[in-house]
Amino acid sequence: MIKTKRSRISDYIIAFICILIIIVCLVPMLNILARSLSSSEALIRNEVMLWPKGWNLNAYKLVLSDSKYTWSLGWTAILTVICTFVSMTLTTLCAYPLTYTKLKGRRFFNALILFTMYFSAGTIPHYLLYKDLGILNHPLVLIIPNSISVFYMIIMRSFFYSIPESLRESAEIDGAGPFRILVSIYLPLSKPVIATLSLFYAVGRWNGFSDALMYMNNRTYHPIQLLLYNILNSITAIEVATQEGFASLPGLSDTLQAATVMFATVPILLVYPWLQKYFISGATLGALKD
Repeated sequence: MIKTKRSRISDYIIAFICILIIIVCLVPMLNILARSLSSSEALIRNEVMLWPKGWNLNAYKLVLSDSKYTWSLGWTAILTVICTFVSMTLTTLCAYPLTYTKLKGRRFFNALILFTMYFSAGTIPHYLLYKDLGILNHPLVLIIPNSISVFYMIIMRSFFYSIPESLRESAEIDGAGPFRILVSIYLPLSKPVIATLSLFYAVGRWNGFSDALMYMNNRTYHPIQLLLYNILNSITAIEVATQEGFASLPGLSDTLQAATVMFATVPILLVYPWLQKYFISGATLGALKD
């Protein structure tokens, strides 16, 4: 099919917009990378844009040699894996039963679950609840409260709806129970939505720090983003820098800040290429219908 002149112009406009968006996304990352590899003198003189000035790796050596940072990075990775697994398990177990039209109280459960997405008690009631449950300053406070998202559950439920009901009926005729049907039919056919929601859950946990800031006083279990938050505050708060162990290194604050941002950002970015094939399919869920 030969494209018309108007369609070619539209393609050029779309390509230009995509390139512009890519540049807007890449420039800040390139600037942070350049700052992390530059000397403190070049940063003070505002000479660093997209290419390092006074090339050095002192900030990265400092970060890697600090036990607080390496432990926080490892703990955040472990926490992200655990939270993603728990969240996907609960999301699946919540979405799957709601696809059964014969489930008693199905509309009530749907309405009750949806209600929690729009209304929340607030931070203080949550704090008091976690205190009564005895999970304050415990790793569970970073896992249990946000272990399931109603919005993501609705997405998974919608995907389950798209699976032909005839497959489930044929499995039931062969004697398969609900759990066997879930494991043998629904989960293998749901790789796109599983990969997409797993990525969303993982990114949310990796970037989260507000729950640890409010409910976790034990610095051993502070995730990497909270450590980064404290380091950024150390630029203007010397006492925080002393607690984090970086106050004795003057002149490296800006470079250290950039290096820490890179280390906190790159690991989660490396996950995307492994899930890209499924992510594209899952992200367009509902855009096309047969």
